[in-house]
Amino acid sequence: MAKSTAGASAYRCTECGWQTAKWSGRCGECQAWGTVTEPSGGRPGGPRLRTVVARASAPAGPPAVPIGQVDAAEASARPTGMEELDRVLGGGLVPGAVLLLAGEPGVGKSTLLLEVGALAAESGRVLYVTGEESAAQVKLRANRIGALADQLYLVAATDLDAVLAQISAVEPRLLIIDSVQTIADATVEGVPGGVTQVREVATALTAVAKERSLATILVGHVTKDGSVAGPRTLEHLVDVVLHFDGDRHSQLRMVRAVKNRYGPTDEVGCFDLGEFGLIGLPDPSGLFLSSHREPVPGTCVTVTLEGRRPLPAEVQALVGPSVLDVPRRATSGLDGARVGMVLAVLQRRAHIKLGRQDVYAATVGGVRLTEPSVDLAVAIALASSAANLSVPSGVIAIGEVGLAGDVRRVAGLSRRLAEAERMGFRRAVVPGGSNSLGTDEGFSRGMEIHEVSDVHQALIAVLGA
Repeated sequence: MAKSTAGASAYRCTECGWQTAKWSGRCGECQAWGTVTEPSGGRPGGPRLRTVVARASAPAGPPAVPIGQVDAAEASARPTGMEELDRVLGGGLVPGAVLLLAGEPGVGKSTLLLEVGALAAESGRVLYVTGEESAAQVKLRANRIGALADQLYLVAATDLDAVLAQISAVEPRLLIIDSVQTIADATVEGVPGGVTQVREVATALTAVAKERSLATILVGHVTKDGSVAGPRTLEHLVDVVLHFDGDRHSQLRMVRAVKNRYGPTDEVGCFDLGEFGLIGLPDPSGLFLSSHREPVPGTCVTVTLEGRRPLPAEVQALVGPSVLDVPRRATSGLDGARVGMVLAVLQRRAHIKLGRQDVYAATVGGVRLTEPSVDLAVAIALASSAANLSVPSGVIAIGEVGLAGDVRRVAGLSRRLAEAERMGFRRAVVPGGSNSLGTDEGFSRGMEIHEVSDVHQALIAVLGA
């Protein structure tokens, strides 16, 4: 490792502050690539922040007061008009809060925020800044989805000075930046979307939002692994981080809160993306179930928890003899590693020979099931397909499968079973010991509940001996 030297001409890492006398493509401290730059002098962004605060015309800071005398009404949430989004936010947008909405390209982030802006414009001015499209392109989308409002102001800008000038001119109650990676500060070195630019632009917009009590929504890009692109400090700067995801081949879209200073982080909002925009789905149950006139081998229904919301989902499996030297293992909507673990448990603990079989496992409706509670349904679906036996209709399976073949308890079992009964299911296979521990408080007596302690018992309860 090169020695860290201090000095005006030293190269500095924009992520952790590590310094070196020579330029390096990789930081020797935090191991980040492309973050070592030569500062032009002084602390990057320091004078810029002072300029931004001065532009906001903020008075001197108020004196400290006892916490009991602080007026909490200023931080009360204002509904956006979209019930599913308000559910995730904890009631709505808080004045002065900065929200980061991240998602893959084409998932519908701009459509969602354009509808939110049109609804919020009914009670005040909204400024929508687009840096990826022209104003005419955004207008065409607004015409298509019906997101037109007199107090919705639209501007295409990529310079931070222009954005700040528009904020001063319009004085909105809601600011939408689409996206933060396209905005650049002329006084900061680096290309738009780079680590330094994103951090400085986000810091400046956050300062303005706090000074003006301006609710701000920033659109962020994501990397290949689904995390928010840019410096990690971006997620620390904002108050709320939302992930907007969905399958390209499905119309279902989900909003999840990863960080929320004003509400819960275990809620999820469901939307249907159609030709005329996004429609909230207050009751998405049934979207992930297929209709069969009679039972089909290789299918089993479970109930997963998306935040606090229970959703019945169907798991499908297909097992057949392989003509390859190495049998295929393919999954869609399921964790491939967990499916492989369940296969090993079935072969070792339940004595089902699957070593020379091609195995395909998938979900219905494009939903992605990563919760361990779906293990039991995957095991039953695989065994059902291998034995060519159908799971009786009206049966659900909930439980986590361990490597010893045991079926472990899961959280929220009462909510899962209540939702399953509402959807018409009458039999449930659940982990053993739930009743003795009192975890089934509130279970409906209208359901026939089978408690099992291992996978072998579960297969006998569902498929028979």
